[in-house]
Amino acid sequence: MRYKILFKKLIDKGLKKTEFAKEAGISPGTLAKLSKNETISMENLLKIYKFLGCNSFDEIIEVVD
Repeated sequence: MRYKILFKKLIDKGLKKTEFAKEAGISPGTLAKLSKNETISMENLLKIYKFLGCNSFDEIIEVVD
């Protein structure tokens, strides 16, 4: 997975990564995983999805082989 789209969205919204994590209710460890393009739990993906008001997971993640 890649989270480049998510981080671009945060920039567009003027949110810093740490500010976003706190407001979305995700841990610093999960934020570190996002930064390393590592897999995170569906629970955390849903928190991010809801916080950003997404209509599709394609708005925050890119699945790669």
